[in-house]
Amino acid sequence: MRTLALLTLAAFAATAQKRPVTHEDIFLLKRTGEPAVSPGGKLVVFSVTEPAYDVAQQSSDLWIAPTDGSSTPRRLTYSKSAESSPAWSPDSAKLAFVAKREGDDVAQIYILNVSGGEAQRATSSKTAVANPKWSPDGKLLLWETSVKPSSNTKSTARVYDAMPIRFWNAWLDHGKPRIFVGAPGDEKPRDVLQGAKLIESPGFAGLNSGLSSDSTLQPIWSPDGKQIVFTAVTNRHEMMKAETESHLFRVNLSGGEPERISPTGASYARPKFSPDGKTLYAVGQRNSNAQQVFYLNRLGRIDWPSLENGKILTANFDRGVGGYSIAPDSQSILFDAEDDGFSKLFSVSAAGGAVTPFFKEVKEGGYGSPQFAGSRVIAVYSASTQPSEVAEVTPSGHKLISNFNAEKLAALDMPKPEHFWFTAKNGKRIHSVLFLPPALDKSKKYPLLVFPHGGPNSMSGDSFSTRWNNHLLTSQGYAMIETNYTGSTGFGEKFADDIERDVLRGPAREILEAVDEARRLYAWIDGDKQCALGASYGGYLMNWLNGHTKQFKCIVNHAGAVNNESQYGVNDGGLSRELRMGGPVWQTGKGQWMDQSPFRYAAEWQTPSLITQGELDFRVPVGESITTFKLLQRQGVPARLIVFPDEGHWILKPENNRHHMQEVLAWLKKFLG
Repeated sequence: MRTLALLTLAAFAATAQKRPVTHEDIFLLKRTGEPAVSPGGKLVVFSVTEPAYDVAQQSSDLWIAPTDGSSTPRRLTYSKSAESSPAWSPDSAKLAFVAKREGDDVAQIYILNVSGGEAQRATSSKTAVANPKWSPDGKLLLWETSVKPSSNTKSTARVYDAMPIRFWNAWLDHGKPRIFVGAPGDEKPRDVLQGAKLIESPGFAGLNSGLSSDSTLQPIWSPDGKQIVFTAVTNRHEMMKAETESHLFRVNLSGGEPERISPTGASYARPKFSPDGKTLYAVGQRNSNAQQVFYLNRLGRIDWPSLENGKILTANFDRGVGGYSIAPDSQSILFDAEDDGFSKLFSVSAAGGAVTPFFKEVKEGGYGSPQFAGSRVIAVYSASTQPSEVAEVTPSGHKLISNFNAEKLAALDMPKPEHFWFTAKNGKRIHSVLFLPPALDKSKKYPLLVFPHGGPNSMSGDSFSTRWNNHLLTSQGYAMIETNYTGSTGFGEKFADDIERDVLRGPAREILEAVDEARRLYAWIDGDKQCALGASYGGYLMNWLNGHTKQFKCIVNHAGAVNNESQYGVNDGGLSRELRMGGPVWQTGKGQWMDQSPFRYAAEWQTPSLITQGELDFRVPVGESITTFKLLQRQGVPARLIVFPDEGHWILKPENNRHHMQEVLAWLKKFLG
């Protein structure tokens, strides 16, 4: 009995020592990048970023670890500049990576002997390089860069003859992605696409990557090293009258005109070859149309080099394919997919057939970016209580290979979330995640935050974020519900597509019904103290909710559209918005343009609102937030507008991010206590 009492006291003391999280706790956690497994499967390399509020003090270096977890990770690089995109040589002896080091005007490729020594610069490009890959024989490298048209004018004018003109946070600059090949140190690498008619066509582009105007062709070597397969958009200039398509191409290493090898009617990306070199894989997504806007990403294969026997391997699997890896024996493929509120791993035979779950069960966290490492599987694991780390996974669970934040996390009160389902009045089964307040005492009452995700085609789950961290939002003693309303991914293609004909009204009702269900299930929730938060599509929902319910004490609205017509006119979207809304914007009374436009219901707005916005946001431009603020002022509703002039759709810069969350927490405190 004495032993039991001591253990109980020790457990209580450990719990009591934990404290609610702060912005500094979350933002300054080390961040682990996507792993790169060596060809032999024995080693894994990944980047580790050490954030700082002073950007000049931030660092990002490469680390290496054995995939069997037999020793802790060790640091490979120690430079002030960030290193990214590590690529193993075929013999596992060298790493190529991208960095902008002292003396470099732009990012270059560097090569490091894994056994030791200093990294040596391998390129001397006038424009920034990206995505290095070794040839199968290890003698050559390929990489990407952007080539911009020359101009003699001193004018700062931006000139466009066709959409698109902007993407997320950046104006497009007419740069064209190109593929270069050369031996390390080669002063005159070969532009593989030089002279091709494809790159001169008006619709040629890469796939946009990140938040800048940069794009990628996702090039890979053919198994014999004589060709390069890549992905390119062919009709970007037609985005206002047709769905743009990305296709797979192959081109000889010596150059010439690329050959398109994928059919029309869909977009294809992320090509990979099987280890035996006999099969080419890619992820495809059908084009949106008036009958169906949302389609799942599906995994396809085709024989190489004959390009025969094309087949969709996941045609009967009602979930979207994320990252994927092909087994060393080329007989199966492992991939991640969202499924019922979790990111899980699944397997499918290279010949097709049923998709099978990799895990017996997933109860917390999520897995992504799986990679075979010999007989082992390496993946990224994260949860709301655990930022991303590299892990070895087995059907029974995982073992962390990296665990850089363990000591800091041990001091923080970050309760595991709970999941619940209910049947909405429309008959649909709806999933929600409930995040608990720190030091929960069920004999007390706690205010509730209602935080629907953005997208809308995304999923709330047990995941980690540094931008809208679940535990930071609940740190002042709140519970928080995140509901996977109609339109969410991970619940089937039809469930995700159904939002396209009911963009706000239906999802809002499901969210409010989920709140009622949470209050029924958790008696300690104070139903009289609720605030709603949302960003992007979630912010759009905030403007809708303000006109349709009075149950919230306050609203936090980040980058939320308010007027369907004005947002359409200036954002970076194309034809897909018309397909979603049910017709062209000028057709009065048709579709959802007016009926489900939040500002049409501004006369009903009564809830005090905090509005935050990045001025460089071209997805939901700043005018939308100004309009929201102006309408609230006109109605005499308490409101506060915060605009970050140097931010886009996301508030990312360290001090801006901190100030943003301080404002959010202060607003919640003001109305909820």
